[in-house]
Amino acid sequence: MKLSAFWKICAVFATIAFAACAPDASPSSEQPDANGAASLPPTTAPAHTPSPTPVTAAAETSTPAPEPESQQTLAWPAINLVEKMSGLRNPVDLAHAGDGSGRVYVVEQIGMVQEFTNGSRGQSAFMDIRDRVSCCGERGLLGIAFPFDFSTSRTLYVNYTTTVPGRLHTRVSRFRLLPDFHKVDPDSEEILLQFYQPWGNHNGGQIAFGPDGYLWIGTGDGGSAADPRDNGQKGQTLLGKLLRIDVSPGDAPYSIPEDNPFVGDDQFLDEIWAYGLRNPWRFSFDRETGDLYIADVGQNAWEEVNFQPADSPGGENYGWRIMEGLHCFNPSSGCPTEGLILPVVEYDRISGKSITGGYVYRGQGHPSLQGIYFFADYVTGNIWGLRQVNGVWASELLLDSSYNISSFGEDEAGNLYLLHYSGTIYQIQAAAEN
Repeated sequence: MKLSAFWKICAVFATIAFAACAPDASPSSEQPDANGAASLPPTTAPAHTPSPTPVTAAAETSTPAPEPESQQTLAWPAINLVEKMSGLRNPVDLAHAGDGSGRVYVVEQIGMVQEFTNGSRGQSAFMDIRDRVSCCGERGLLGIAFPFDFSTSRTLYVNYTTTVPGRLHTRVSRFRLLPDFHKVDPDSEEILLQFYQPWGNHNGGQIAFGPDGYLWIGTGDGGSAADPRDNGQKGQTLLGKLLRIDVSPGDAPYSIPEDNPFVGDDQFLDEIWAYGLRNPWRFSFDRETGDLYIADVGQNAWEEVNFQPADSPGGENYGWRIMEGLHCFNPSSGCPTEGLILPVVEYDRISGKSITGGYVYRGQGHPSLQGIYFFADYVTGNIWGLRQVNGVWASELLLDSSYNISSFGEDEAGNLYLLHYSGTIYQIQAAAEN
């Protein structure tokens, strides 16, 4: 690694208001990092590849299932990171508008969005709502999404934290462009959802339009540590969930899709698609298959990636806080696992401390990357690939970087980008094809 584990963790402290690297922090006094994991003491153990774990693995096992011969000889590509954009302030999301322009939009946590064309930033901010965003730590402007009709509707959606009045809330809002400019009108805000955040961490923040045209929203469990209110498992709160709403024009700010899994169920809110999440940072749809990947930040021991096939009817329970990864959390042993959807891969605190979810590569420039889901760890800078071959999941450590990877993003052509929280954005490329 280019930086020692100690300096990486202390760099996190300098940029996101971490707690000091204390060797004996307990769950009750845990201080979260920018993605929702505790700031833990540095380790000198070498990084290693997370164990590929079948969905059907037993909850209490930490031993990976034996790999079939085809997996043992599977070749993984070497990757390079090529700088494409810089000069940003704490970027946390990157998206495109799907309008044929080739532009990408980078979310700065403080409450601004910058527009880039061929790597060049616009002369002024595309969006500036700093006056209403509560930042920073794990708070701020956290996500942006463009509808499929952006070129005609001239609308977009954001997810941010705000204080109203004196209490922290998550807000999901729709904005419109100014009539004569390719710039957001800050006075056009229409609030769709707003809900209370009991603590300042675990705010989720990802929003995206799915292949179905609906707006999907990832929410954290409300913060503190160990989900003290059990929000992940409660059906009458929007915290710790994956939400799905219809924002097409109508009389209300949004409506509920008729096929949402809990419509008519008095024990769950209609907006909920899936539950049992701690702090999903980030989720994404495979643009070719429609499959959904959710990276969920762990508590003290395990980081995980969950998978939902495109034909899912919804209603999944991803286990938090009953489980952390493939392991019992509450209770610490003998936990009930029936009906839970287990992660397809996990890694421990030797490999990393705060997962950052990415995307499945579907660009045209690097054939060897096709079909690989990329994810990373914010603290260690490790970057992994994940894919399914003959029904078996396999993962591989592809690069040990020195970056605090706050997010990933893809452009309209399917090129994949990595966001370094210090302000630089890199394109992921296959080394042998450069």
